[in-house]
Amino acid sequence: MFKKDPLQIIAFLTYGTSSHLYLRGRALEDENINLEAKGTFRLLVNAWKRFETDELKNAELKVKIGADKHFYTKTDNDGYFLLDEKVEGLSNYANDEGWVKIEASYCEEKLKRNIQSDNRFPGEMLIPSPSASFGVVSDIDDTILHTGLVSTLKWRALINTIFTSAGKRLPLEGAPEFYHMLHQGKSGDDANPIFYVSHSPWNLYRYLEFFLKKNNFPKGPIILRNFPTPFNRKSKDEKPQKQKEILNILKTYPKLKFILIGDSGEHDPDIYIEIAEAYPSQVLAIYLRSVKHKKKMERVRGLFESYKTTPVLLVESSEQAIAHAKENGFIRMS
Repeated sequence: MFKKDPLQIIAFLTYGTSSHLYLRGRALEDENINLEAKGTFRLLVNAWKRFETDELKNAELKVKIGADKHFYTKTDNDGYFLLDEKVEGLSNYANDEGWVKIEASYCEEKLKRNIQSDNRFPGEMLIPSPSASFGVVSDIDDTILHTGLVSTLKWRALINTIFTSAGKRLPLEGAPEFYHMLHQGKSGDDANPIFYVSHSPWNLYRYLEFFLKKNNFPKGPIILRNFPTPFNRKSKDEKPQKQKEILNILKTYPKLKFILIGDSGEHDPDIYIEIAEAYPSQVLAIYLRSVKHKKKMERVRGLFESYKTTPVLLVESSEQAIAHAKENGFIRMS
């Protein structure tokens, strides 16, 4: 009989307020994926493990904050859980940057198998600091991480994700430095929150988290989407999941203004325009990385030709974006 893998709980970096606990994650077996693995075979095995997951369905979990706050939740059929509750005084547990440490664990008495590891799994939720002057919502693919999403049939994005380890992926030149400047803001001590929102599935969470940390991007909530299936059909009027997530961030912090950063290759221009039109007082600026695709760039330039609601910059380089951010008072001049 095959030995079962040890269990784990992946608590995604997420966000909330001083009175709103919002935690997402997934309970599944630990396949021990080496994010810095080398060699075609090992990378293929990792890709298989990432998407062929052994999740814990209907598992009861306990979430602990500090020594005195305890909450309970249950996973769905895919092992995902969502803890969404009104709780007062959460900012009392936050550090200077606004991060609240949490601890998730399995309710062992209701689990039908033995846990082969320490039943304590860390997580964090961000409550933006009162010193924040604005927030940043950033795409990942082809915005800070070159993926090749504009390549024919997306083949380059597939090859990059499967055959390149997270440790070998490189950020777009100057992106980590620019994001730290935005995080520090005009004063240098603003602690502006950075939200990473991607169309990638949650299966890539650890991969992207590792990439962001290794390349010294500011820590921030990482918001992905459930892996689509042939049976998940959207209605014509339904908004993309990425757009819904960004709107939820703006609604969570109605008094905070935001800079939206994406790329010109896919749907970011259309999504960002629609959001800026709906929330003109909350969107400070839109930055869109230019892509090497003539027709797509022509379409985006035409889209913004007469657009006046929000300042928009089609970014050719991080230096250009930094100069624009300085001119508009988003970051320090020196």
